Amino acid sequence: MPKPKRVAIIDREKCQPKVCGFYLCQRVCPVNRSKKDCVTVSLEDKKPLIDESLCIGCGICVRKCPKEAINVVNLPIQLDEPTHRYGKNKFVLYKLPVPKKQSVVSLIGQNGIGKTTVLNMLSGTIKPNLGKFETELEWKEIINKFKGSELQSYLEKLSKGLKSAYKPQHVDLIPKEYKGKVKEFLEKITNKKQVESVLKRLNSETILNKNIKDLSGGELQMLAIATTLLKKADFYFFDEPSSYLDVQQRLVMSKEIRKLDAITIVVEHDLAVADYLADSVHILYGSKGVFGIISNPYGVREGINTYLDGYLKEENVRFRENEVKFSKRARTSRKTQLFLEFPSFFKKFQGFSLETAPGEIYKGEVIGILGPNAIGKTTFIKILTGEIKPDKHPLPDSGRDTFREIPKLKLSYKPQRLVLKKTEENVMVSQYIKNTSKKETKNLIRILGLEKLLEHKLGSLSGGELQAVFIVKALSEPHDMLLMDEPSAFLDVEQRLRVSKILKNHAEVNEIPCFIVDHDLQFIDTVSDRLMIFEGKQGINGIGKTPVHMKDGMNSFLKSLGITFRRDPQTGRARANKPDSQLDSQQKQKGEYFYN
Repeated sequence: MPKPKRVAIIDREKCQPKVCGFYLCQRVCPVNRSKKDCVTVSLEDKKPLIDESLCIGCGICVRKCPKEAINVVNLPIQLDEPTHRYGKNKFVLYKLPVPKKQSVVSLIGQNGIGKTTVLNMLSGTIKPNLGKFETELEWKEIINKFKGSELQSYLEKLSKGLKSAYKPQHVDLIPKEYKGKVKEFLEKITNKKQVESVLKRLNSETILNKNIKDLSGGELQMLAIATTLLKKADFYFFDEPSSYLDVQQRLVMSKEIRKLDAITIVVEHDLAVADYLADSVHILYGSKGVFGIISNPYGVREGINTYLDGYLKEENVRFRENEVKFSKRARTSRKTQLFLEFPSFFKKFQGFSLETAPGEIYKGEVIGILGPNAIGKTTFIKILTGEIKPDKHPLPDSGRDTFREIPKLKLSYKPQRLVLKKTEENVMVSQYIKNTSKKETKNLIRILGLEKLLEHKLGSLSGGELQAVFIVKALSEPHDMLLMDEPSAFLDVEQRLRVSKILKNHAEVNEIPCFIVDHDLQFIDTVSDRLMIFEGKQGINGIGKTPVHMKDGMNSFLKSLGITFRRDPQTGRARANKPDSQLDSQQKQKGEYFYN
């Protein structure tokens, strides 16, 4: 049988033959009109099937389908048999990454391109079927497919059983599944001494006596990481371990993962973290929800730069039209039309206090907010939204006008945590966003790839899909000012670039001022005009400073953490320096912690 040059996918949930007058795709197919059976009807579910070896890729059925249930995509290169396929006209994956002991392998690529499938195969949850989905294959046949490659010995071990440990992507779901104190939960895995040791190395001892339901996003992430590290396994998989973590926590987490004496695979969309964490990189490319191809392994710097370039030289494949490059210099804000002068704020909670300096924000300006977790950034955002009321300053003669409320504004707020109410879980995406017919909203839905999710329930979405929905909802609602809390979490590299451009364009075109809290330095560097830095003692007191220019803010923030970053000369992306390295020492002496 000839190898297909294209992949045809039919979403069987979307496909509704009654809506199109029964099998419109079959009636319009030119191959069928020439008396060949390219589009047939399944005897099982009475829905169409497409023979990929006969399909000519004309795209007529794709355009004519009223439910947009069909996708036909040409393969970029001639490939051998697939590694796995979920069924006829379903997602297909080609090749596998090479797992190595005492080495961290990073997978970089769009969401929906096959990373979860890779996890399921390498952990033994599903057995690779080599595209032969009708019957279950014997391990001997699967191993023989990879004979002579580095994967052979791994698959031989996998066939005999491997212990795996998995850190899930969507940590917000943890409180829905587990109750009680962190201490009780972790001590079910191992002894008290080991639990305390891991949490100490992660600088997360404070969560030990807390209830799981009371944990913040960053604390939930650390709990998930600690849980995974405490398990004894042959194979570890960390799905987006940096989400919700601050810059310092990201580097601490990376060091702990690197210590594992096992096969470790990480999916990470913060490129600075992926660079710091991994030893090698596999690029996943293809078509979202249709097919995925896994590249050969690269060294970490070369792999990330190749991904940003969008071109695989060895395979002669361009998987993105344009290369991605970042600015190598700090921008200077040119916004001059004042929108709002906000006062200093003071807020006292049990065990924690926040004090922020007064400042101003200009029309069309984006102010990035940086600082450690548990320092008051989200509290500041909630004071601006009116969700939290500030207190009067305890020193009456301090001169701080802390109780003056900001003018009544229409504020649109994208919260940090992607938590749905029970009543929202079965709501359709189109109902949740509401203004889907508005031109700007339609454009946002298209850019963020939500068109095919509009009739999906919110509760069925992945973390990245839900984040995109929350962003579109915030942007589509009427507002005078926009507040975004960690919009990059769960988004892949390309989505982060798109969102940064969307936010900057939205602010400038509509003259809407915007505050953005995020921990991805590259994202903040790309989207911000100025920076507002938060310092203090985590969980005890926070101090929010007046907004300053990018160079001053970034250098001040990183100096307080004792961390330096450099620019990659090829792409301009941020790369973390190893502590006490020659570059680290030189930059600290010059006071250039990020920009030069």
